[in-house]
Amino acid sequence: MFFKNIRIAFIVGLANSLPKLSYFNRRRYKLLKFSGIKLGNNVFIHSPLVVIHYSKLNNIKIGDNTFINMYCRFACIGAKITIGDNVGIGPNVSFETVNHGLVYDDVKGRGTFHKPITVENKVWIGAGVIILQGVTIGEGAVICAGAVVTKDVDAYCVYGGVPAKKIKSIEVDINEKDI
Repeated sequence: MFFKNIRIAFIVGLANSLPKLSYFNRRRYKLLKFSGIKLGNNVFIHSPLVVIHYSKLNNIKIGDNTFINMYCRFACIGAKITIGDNVGIGPNVSFETVNHGLVYDDVKGRGTFHKPITVENKVWIGAGVIILQGVTIGEGAVICAGAVVTKDVDAYCVYGGVPAKKIKSIEVDINEKDI
């Protein structure tokens, strides 16, 4: 297991070290897919990509036509991170599937618990957003830069702030929804 993790860390490191030129995008995609991340078609990841626990890369699933900007962090230690199709993710976004308990125990410490994160299709996540464990972000939602998402986000709504709160609904034309 140790050598497998070293090999995967090397592959992700190699993908992250490729120059940020379009020529290398396809190679970065193939290296990250080979490392165990489930990548859809036409996924663009602007490295570096920060992953906590290389042995859990198979807990990350990214849908078709998704863009992930640089320095995004995936802490998928004990739960899955699922990102849908046509999602835009800004730089420095953190997906945190693990948290600690509030009460300290002399034997167990604070302990940890894990819950999955789901980002549905057509979501836009601004720069510096932190998404905590157990959150589902509904289809077509927009998360404002710097928000901390602690609870589920309604579809076709704008959320922002710390903690993130609903700012407004997005009016969707029925014909526009299918585009």
